[in-house]
Amino acid sequence: MTAPAARPPRDYVGIGLWAALAVTALLWFLPLYLMFATSVKSLPDLNASPMWALPETWEWANYPRAIDTGDFWTTAGNSLLIAAVKVPLGLLVATAAAFALARIRFRGARVLLAVIAVGSMVPVQIGLGPLFGTMLGLGLLDSRLGLILPYLAFGIPYQIFVMYGFFRGVPDELEEAARIDGASTFRVFRQVILPLAKPALAALFVLDFVATWNEYAMATTLLRTQGNWTIPLAVQSFSTQHGTDYGAMNAFIFMSAVPVLLVYLLFQRYFVQGALAGAVKG
Repeated sequence: MTAPAARPPRDYVGIGLWAALAVTALLWFLPLYLMFATSVKSLPDLNASPMWALPETWEWANYPRAIDTGDFWTTAGNSLLIAAVKVPLGLLVATAAAFALARIRFRGARVLLAVIAVGSMVPVQIGLGPLFGTMLGLGLLDSRLGLILPYLAFGIPYQIFVMYGFFRGVPDELEEAARIDGASTFRVFRQVILPLAKPALAALFVLDFVATWNEYAMATTLLRTQGNWTIPLAVQSFSTQHGTDYGAMNAFIFMSAVPVLLVYLLFQRYFVQGALAGAVKG
């Protein structure tokens, strides 16, 4: 009679990691759930039921009221337009510049990279005063173009730094093989390097979209009229003027978070893989 097979030892490390992941997911999900639960409650439900409880009668009227009160479609359209222009354009410029720094040898490349790295560390708050004066002098104050340009200026250095690390990790043999076949520098960039950079580009796209969508400091400095406001300014105004209307206010905030969630869901398959892609080499 054969002896029963020994039971494999329990993987306590794996169990601990899964438990930590579950707790972290709960902590991230809980505010979103509370926001949604509050957004569908009437004022009597808010006063009578616990914060985490779903309402007995779902008050969907909070959403159209929030849209009208906060002018949601205008502000969300402004934020979407700015992000749709800034994020792809910034990634295009940053990717091309990072490729030149990482794969093309020229004098002063390391000095230029050091300047870009320092630029990526400059806090936005330091430049708000000069930025206001510059946009005023250019006649771009209180305009979406006047917000897109500073967003590009402050976002591109960090993206270059990340993509530079990724491109340095690409084996030289791939580029050499393409050049032996007669590929030009542009063709190497477009057909060899860019397809490999999809995970890093997807991660930067998500991070940059979220940062652009949620940016407040430059927007509140450069935008004046309500017709040009972005989502963060609208949320601030809503909470200041209608802060006691908790249902509508949470409905407005919940709707403002939906585009960010959609972008993450679309790119999540690449996000984890690409988030650390810039740390492969050099």
